[in-house]
Amino acid sequence: MVDETPRQALERLAGERGDDLSALSRLIGRNPAYVQQFIRRGTPKKLAEDDRRVLAEYFGVAESVLGAPERASRVTLGDFGGDLTAVARYAVGASAGAGALAGEEAELSRIAFPKRWLRDMAASDPNELSIIAVQGDSMEPVLSDGDEILVDRGDGAERLRDGIYVLRQDDALIVKRIAMNPARQRGTRRFTIKSDNPGYPDWPDCGPGDVDVIGRVVWAGRKIA
Repeated sequence: MVDETPRQALERLAGERGDDLSALSRLIGRNPAYVQQFIRRGTPKKLAEDDRRVLAEYFGVAESVLGAPERASRVTLGDFGGDLTAVARYAVGASAGAGALAGEEAELSRIAFPKRWLRDMAASDPNELSIIAVQGDSMEPVLSDGDEILVDRGDGAERLRDGIYVLRQDDALIVKRIAMNPARQRGTRRFTIKSDNPGYPDWPDCGPGDVDVIGRVVWAGRKIA
């Protein structure tokens, strides 16, 4: 865009993707307020080279958009060598409503992410990560219909804790929030399956045998209308 400063460009790019500024700070290994301070307060005055490179690749723009000298902005994916990891995106939805039937999980494409960013998002091997779409509105406002979510399949039933998960019940995939119930006796692990949208009912007092935990939702992206 004409006469756009690097700060304005970064704020625009984050807004278009619906990215939280604190998440972008974690992406580059900084404290949660770092990107917000850069945009709103002008501190630091310019992005460090490594930070600028990761953000430019993440948003798919030339580094010059974020303040690099023009000569340093001719970057291709090949320049990153082993710094990127591709995650499979599947043609299957996780319903945030009544439930979507899980048919063949055909791979649509692969999306490249910086390895460091993936390590911050999930502890599992990248092969245990996948991207699918949300269907329905029961997880509004956190997740909306059409949002794409990064699911860590290596973080499932064995480490179950409060958070948002993709679950399978009766061959239907659903995305819901899990809230662990207080243990009534040693070894008891009961939980409530909740919808963030108050118009949908909760499923109280569930156990590990009631649903199949596919994986934990660790990131979401959406198109800005």
